[in-house]
Amino acid sequence: MCSLFGVSKSGYYEWTKRKESNRSKRRKQLEKLIRRIFFDSRQLYGSPKVWNALKHQGVHVSQKTVARIMKELGLKSRTVKKYKATTNSKHNMPVSENVLNQSFAAEKPNQVWMADITYIPTDEGWLYLSSLEDLCTRKIVGFHMDERMTKELCLKALDQAYRLQKPKGNVLHHSDRGSQYASSDYQQRLKQYGMTGSMSRKGNCYDNACIESFHSVLKKELVYLNKFKTRKEAKEKIFEYITCFYNGKRIHSSIGYFTPNQYERMFHPAA
Repeated sequence: MCSLFGVSKSGYYEWTKRKESNRSKRRKQLEKLIRRIFFDSRQLYGSPKVWNALKHQGVHVSQKTVARIMKELGLKSRTVKKYKATTNSKHNMPVSENVLNQSFAAEKPNQVWMADITYIPTDEGWLYLSSLEDLCTRKIVGFHMDERMTKELCLKALDQAYRLQKPKGNVLHHSDRGSQYASSDYQQRLKQYGMTGSMSRKGNCYDNACIESFHSVLKKELVYLNKFKTRKEAKEKIFEYITCFYNGKRIHSSIGYFTPNQYERMFHPAA
């Protein structure tokens, strides 16, 4: 073999004993970290989020280097883009003033909650998801799923959020003008919980952009990558995605590339 390549035996054995360079070791370690972060994200993170995750771990490297290594390793985000509107705003029920008015900022948790409904396709038919998102932490504080898009669907999500978060003080609750949110039962529950209602302007999807963005992410990262045979299967996957992955593991650019749970804990210092 040595003679075939014109290399002496002593030269070959010297090469095999040569120590691996520090640069090579660092490159291999970096590749390992990038792979781990990428697959922990369910193959959803692109290079910006992988780079920020590395920074949180104390690894200093340029984003260009991360992007180049990911390309060389064939690590590409597998999200899909689609969109469709859901709620029906054509009704004669009273609507709340647009108090939020696209002021998408909150100083602390449980100050502003955003609410919306979306649909999930299954082989059995539609599954509807009602969600509430905390504007400060981007945490999904309450959600409920059902085969019918009713006010009860939204009420159960609201009840769960109130029970789990135990908000102190007034919460500004913002939604679109859907009949579920405008119903007297829902408005009465807001009053019972000491919340102030706020609703988007008619036909302006940007007024509820944050929670609609969450539903878009849910579909790109989960729904469009799976084909659910039953509503039960969809419910289980969505429950796990929201509670374990989205709230607990997925970093969010608007909160400094922390997870919603991590960011929420920053407002509750250890005793």
